[in-house]
Amino acid sequence: MFQYFPTNYVWSLSTMIALTHGGNVGEVDAMCAPIRDAAAAGDDPGTEAFYAAWKAGGDRLVALADQDLARGHRLSAGEKLGRAALYYGIAERMQAHGFEHRLAMYRRSLELFQTSRELTRENCTRVEIPCMGRHLSGLYVRAEGLQPGQRAPLVVIMNGLDSTKEMLQKSVMGTMFARRGLSALFVDQPGTGEALRLHGMPARHDTEVWAAPIVDWLQAHAEVDPQRIGALGVSLGGYYCPRAVAFEPRFACGAVWGANHDWRAVQQARLKREGENPVPHYWKHVQWVFGAQDMDAFLAKAEHMHLDGVLDRIRVPFLVTHGENDRQIPLKYAHQTFEQLVNSPKKDLIIFDQTTGGVEHSSLDNPANAGNLIADWLAEVLGGRVD
Repeated sequence: MFQYFPTNYVWSLSTMIALTHGGNVGEVDAMCAPIRDAAAAGDDPGTEAFYAAWKAGGDRLVALADQDLARGHRLSAGEKLGRAALYYGIAERMQAHGFEHRLAMYRRSLELFQTSRELTRENCTRVEIPCMGRHLSGLYVRAEGLQPGQRAPLVVIMNGLDSTKEMLQKSVMGTMFARRGLSALFVDQPGTGEALRLHGMPARHDTEVWAAPIVDWLQAHAEVDPQRIGALGVSLGGYYCPRAVAFEPRFACGAVWGANHDWRAVQQARLKREGENPVPHYWKHVQWVFGAQDMDAFLAKAEHMHLDGVLDRIRVPFLVTHGENDRQIPLKYAHQTFEQLVNSPKKDLIIFDQTTGGVEHSSLDNPANAGNLIADWLAEVLGGRVD
């Protein structure tokens, strides 16, 4: 993986997320160059300097977009606001829970993403799905070429620990499904995005509790084929997705972009400083995500986060993928997930290596080839297009 900050994996990971999710390399360099020394101090110190630098980069783009709008150049303004929203989202993602500007920055990022979609006339619509007395927010991307009255297969994309629906929609997944005749739903499930930040819905191990209302909503959608709904989990979604498919039989297939078979064991390894963390202030972050008051409460919740004794319930096609150099989640967990899919009628395992690219966690180093392989598999299983 390209490490802009050679001694700081966590800061470099956020930089790569920006570069592979719609960011501009010149803009990213301008934001990161002044904070190289701060990065050398470690993951947690200096994150406020990171915030200030990335916020300033977003502010510059907002000012330029205002000039575009004054000239009537809506498309140009929309593109700039989309990148500003991404940079604001990265800045927010890196801060500890309780950072005073965090919620305001998140709301501003949401606002700019929405304005950008409207100005650029993007094939992406915000939706709200009733769930547990509240709602989950999602981004619906319509399959290309869908005619009035037609129904398309659809993939539900589930976030990881620290991603959001906007972040994933701005990745290669924002277009690769639609081009293959598949619609997509990027969703902020409990513990992520709006569900966590705006509605106080923490993560939970029994993902079927929120997956079932999503399927209910999709099966009633006029543009969705109710028999061809697949699921894709990214990063910690590599736990959420298999669990959801195991206990919600209406999913027609499942796939993981990074297998997360035993997240409880990963926590024990991280306590021993084994492997890399995805965000700074990691232990404060996971306590927030899971609604835990302290470390003991979090670790008790994490004990449920494994797939042993679960995967034999899956009786639909399933794809397991993993980067061979994943420094967050060991490769062995991909093999464990694959081996336990004993009742899947079609199970496939793809390890991304130096030939394919995408060897790091969820292929954040190079998602293009890996993403296309996953999209092709899902299109073949769900009846989309691969030509």
